[in-house]
Amino acid sequence: MAEENRENCVVEGENEQKVKKTKVKPTKLEKWFKTLRRLNATIFSFIFPRKYHGEIAKYDDKGYLFVGNHYHVLDVMYPLKLTNKPIHYVAKSELLNSKFMRKMLTKSECIPVNRDGTDVKGVMQMMKYLKNGENINIFPEGTRNRSYDSFLPFKSGAAAVAIKTKSPVIPFAIVYNTRIFRKNHIICGKPIEFTEYYGKRLTDEDVSACDKIIHDTIWNMRANFLAEREAKKIKKKNKDGKK
Repeated sequence: MAEENRENCVVEGENEQKVKKTKVKPTKLEKWFKTLRRLNATIFSFIFPRKYHGEIAKYDDKGYLFVGNHYHVLDVMYPLKLTNKPIHYVAKSELLNSKFMRKMLTKSECIPVNRDGTDVKGVMQMMKYLKNGENINIFPEGTRNRSYDSFLPFKSGAAAVAIKTKSPVIPFAIVYNTRIFRKNHIICGKPIEFTEYYGKRLTDEDVSACDKIIHDTIWNMRANFLAEREAKKIKKKNKDGKK
């Protein structure tokens, strides 16, 4: 019996060694995003403080499409809190003209697309990543917005890609432009799934309607946050006035 136990221990030990040997090493992209998250949680969070609100979760079980409004080049850091996986950012192809940006985009395995939204190659690459269970981040405004009064017109594409790959859209609203030592606020919304369109032949009207849902969801999250914040200020002011 003792000899049999020893043999079992030997077998178990060999199996444990095999498991250790077959442990998957992180890819270069995963290592790079691990570095980005460290920078985001330390240096960037200190210089550019932020607070998250709403539906904060970790979306790691499949491919997700993170969609938000756009004010600053560092907006790409905000979705990092919502997933532990790498994110393939959709970026306008003009950024490749800069040697520094080309290096950063390549290292992050970003997806360069034409600003007019007619880049078939870019759309196919997005769909490929999502079907493989990888995450995508897109700013449908196409460029940085200089105004708080409204969003820039959303470029078509996000909704169609989400529907064709059956991927949930994770909406997030950035309240202010990112500035040094000024707290920004990021509102995270519930996943949007256009399940009623899955497997359906999409018309231009279908895509436009779904794009509008994404646009309005993000706009309303930001508008509601600002309205609630203003209401609190007025309430506090009235309360202080009565003292």
